[in-house]
Amino acid sequence: MTNIRRYYKDGQIYFLTHVTYNRQPLLVNNFRLLWDSIRSVQSEYPFENIAWVVLPDHFHILIDPGKNDLSGIMRKIKLSFSVRYRDLYNIQKSRIWQNRFWDHIIRNQNDMNRHIDYIHYNAVKHGYVYDPFEWKYSSLYHYAKQSYYTNDWGVNKLLKFAVDYGE
Repeated sequence: MTNIRRYYKDGQIYFLTHVTYNRQPLLVNNFRLLWDSIRSVQSEYPFENIAWVVLPDHFHILIDPGKNDLSGIMRKIKLSFSVRYRDLYNIQKSRIWQNRFWDHIIRNQNDMNRHIDYIHYNAVKHGYVYDPFEWKYSSLYHYAKQSYYTNDWGVNKLLKFAVDYGE
């Protein structure tokens, strides 16, 4: 049993990182399974999905869980994905996720903006694409449509992030 104690407060926004077991690169190839799992849990335990990115072996999500238990939401998403994944590939037993997850409480608007940028730049950071707009597994397009980003954001210069984001 874990002895991790997480701090939760209604109305608080959280940045989360979830990593697959042994960093198995299975999330992008099974993006629809993960997305359906997130949506399914969200319909049962409403939370606001503020920003997200899915990479082959991990995903980041920025959420406001409302009055729902953050750990419970994340446990249900990971369990739902695991069941769907095993069913699709007819796997009886296998470990899909690393235990636990990394979390960070968003402290203010500047902190939130930095984390949203980090999420949207993550595929570039890991070398999957040169242009963050080439990566279709993130909420970047939603933000760009609302004019939060120009179409050359993150392309002209390498962005650096000085904070630990749970990778």
